Amino acid sequence: MSRVMSSAKRRVKKRTTTRSWGRRSLALAGTATALAVLAGCGGGGGSDAGDGGPVTITYWGWTKGTEQTVDRFNATHDDITVKYEEIPAGGAGGYAKISNAVKAGNAPDLVSIEYPSLPEFVSQGALKDISPYVTGALKKKLLPQAVELTTLGGRNWAVPFDAAPQMYYYRKDFFDRHKIKVPKTWADFRTAAAAAKKADPKARIGTFFPDDPTTFEAMVWQAGARWFATQGDAWKVDTGDPATKKVTAYWQGLLDDGLINSATSFSPGWTHALKAGDTVGYLGASWGAGVLKGLVPDQSGKWAAAPMPTWDGKPAGGMLGGSTWAVTKDSEQAAAAVKFATWMSTSPDAVKARLSSGESSAYPAAKALRPVAKKAFDARFYGDLDLFGLFDRSAAAIGQHWAWGPTGGTTNAALKDAFGKAADGDGTLADAVRAAEDATVREMHKRGLKVAGR
Repeated sequence: MSRVMSSAKRRVKKRTTTRSWGRRSLALAGTATALAVLAGCGGGGGSDAGDGGPVTITYWGWTKGTEQTVDRFNATHDDITVKYEEIPAGGAGGYAKISNAVKAGNAPDLVSIEYPSLPEFVSQGALKDISPYVTGALKKKLLPQAVELTTLGGRNWAVPFDAAPQMYYYRKDFFDRHKIKVPKTWADFRTAAAAAKKADPKARIGTFFPDDPTTFEAMVWQAGARWFATQGDAWKVDTGDPATKKVTAYWQGLLDDGLINSATSFSPGWTHALKAGDTVGYLGASWGAGVLKGLVPDQSGKWAAAPMPTWDGKPAGGMLGGSTWAVTKDSEQAAAAVKFATWMSTSPDAVKARLSSGESSAYPAAKALRPVAKKAFDARFYGDLDLFGLFDRSAAAIGQHWAWGPTGGTTNAALKDAFGKAADGDGTLADAVRAAEDATVREMHKRGLKVAGR
């Protein structure tokens, strides 16, 4: 899900800090220095009408069930009224609309932003620091990894909504019929892929999605890669680490040997292969359970789910997607906006209203909402498997070392373009990763951000 954002150059201001950081914040502790704008260009606290009488806030988003959620909030709260506008999904034009509105000074109070894109908006000074409103009590209710991804430079920039732990979905009937073991390691996955192809020349147990770099990024995240870090007042970019090389070589081998598909994600071709029984496995995330069920409802009872294979068989994972709510820099009603966002993230009423629009396997960042989400999802498609129990274990295994960079749109656009060529035999995945790093560094220089060693 590449995000291409437009931006003007920004001047980097050096900052130093003597604040000590907890273990979970160390990965991003230097981000305030490298982004520079976290303290300088990002909106401050300021006056906030949300602390007083009834106020009206504006909210832009696109996720399914949002209108029902807003209606429920407005019906049960008399201190805040929310005016909602549906916009295209982030990568389909929503982020460009938000960015343009911020520049024009007419942005809404609250916006939906996915985790990978949050640092980019922060680095452009588009968001308000909402640390005063994100209390310790709220953080304790949420998945720690989700809180970490919204905490940049020790400051809070968004309220997490959902998390998206990696999962593996597979045709249990096919695996059972051909006595193929569900893979626990990536070595097992290759063995299973070869066995599936031998049993049925058309069968593939997974797909490399050339148009969705975040799937690949979740894989390198799982393996322990850390593409972005800080060094003094500069960014450090490294996609040539051993973990990334290992993952890249592994998937290149699967592609070269024809053991996986390389169709565009959720395209007619990929969906047809699912329906025909040629694609018998799906490497996705928690939200994918609902999507898959909706695509092939006639295959109910034939599918199952398992944790994502790992390199050593021990629990480990990245995150594939997930979204947050952030307050734009010029909002004068941050307290009200965060109150609404907190309600959406933590209230059973909110998740019930959202699910009234249709079934979803989205995994709430708030622990208290997971039983509500589990009860609302009919798991018969997966043989009544305890999906949310699997999600819990996979979410707990998400690595806490990963940080997204400040030019995610550029990084992912370059990956998407080069992955597409590599999938067609024009270059390799390793070439694609190098090209993405080069494009990322060029864009960071263009924006006035320092890059260590470059």
